[in-house]
Amino acid sequence: MAGRKSVGIRDVAREAGVSVTTVSHILNQVPYARASDATRQRVHAVAAQLGYEPNRMARGLRTQRSEMIGLLSEDIATTPHAGQIILGAQAAAREAGLTIVLVNTTQEPTAADRDTDILLRQSVDGVLYATMYHRTVKVPQALAGVPTVLIDAQDKESRVPWTVPDETSGARAAVEELTEHGHRRIGFITNTDDVPATHGRLEGYRAGLRSVGLTDDDMLVVARPSETPGGYQAAIELLSRNQEVTALFCYNDRMAMGAYRAAAELGLRIPEDLSIVGFDNQEIIADGLFPALTTVALPHYDMGQWATRKLITMLPGGDDGQTSIPDSAVLPCPLVRRSSVTAPRSRA
Repeated sequence: MAGRKSVGIRDVAREAGVSVTTVSHILNQVPYARASDATRQRVHAVAAQLGYEPNRMARGLRTQRSEMIGLLSEDIATTPHAGQIILGAQAAAREAGLTIVLVNTTQEPTAADRDTDILLRQSVDGVLYATMYHRTVKVPQALAGVPTVLIDAQDKESRVPWTVPDETSGARAAVEELTEHGHRRIGFITNTDDVPATHGRLEGYRAGLRSVGLTDDDMLVVARPSETPGGYQAAIELLSRNQEVTALFCYNDRMAMGAYRAAAELGLRIPEDLSIVGFDNQEIIADGLFPALTTVALPHYDMGQWATRKLITMLPGGDDGQTSIPDSAVLPCPLVRRSSVTAPRSRA
């Protein structure tokens, strides 16, 4: 069976009743193209009807652009919840007719520099650099002079645009969910790492307590490594030492999973005896726990989308008047209610 004949620009021109030059100018959005709105609409309609796809290589030679954006992904390609960054970036790139080229890197000292070189050899027009968790980074030297936007990270030298989650407001929303149910003795199981998320979520915890008139004297904080065993250890310590605690806010969903185990060992039912709220909305954990975990979602999809749209404005000819997009964005972290929170009751 013969293969389907490819559609060329001459086919579009013949069907639309215009010259090849006119089709080329319209489809390539040449700014000085002389064509009426009706002609432009007809050319686009015919191109879509015939299934015409422009020759990207030829257009790249003319515009000096590859129409590809690089995404340097620090392990997020292998992480289900953070993979939403990739989906958000792809959606924004697709809107602009661009393609994402993904290179996965790690947190090893030399990995980012090595993998940046690999990515730049693909002749990408710009780079999105997405880190595994919110922190401050040094942008690889190879990206100097290359349009770059950071995702879930901030630039140590304040030279590169970035977007991060609003850790403080997200944590405050988590604590206020508990206080609105009547809880006043709320423990915080937190992380030991010195990163922005640790500080932001602690400040949000404090703000949530202050919102109902509680002070730092009412803080019940235990720090452990931010994994399930750390959450278990912290919850055992905090709940054994403070039996009046009726709720826990956990630094992330993995620590919350450890807190569930601690509650079971102490004979506490969730949420009847102990309400728990997590952070991150790792759905495989939050939906899998019983009862399902109320938590705070990180805006991975929105960060990927915002960063890509920002990067597009930094490319040659990509501004289109979108100068209103700022050089940084702190995006909200919405509360996701499930079944792990209810009003406190006495443990007499």
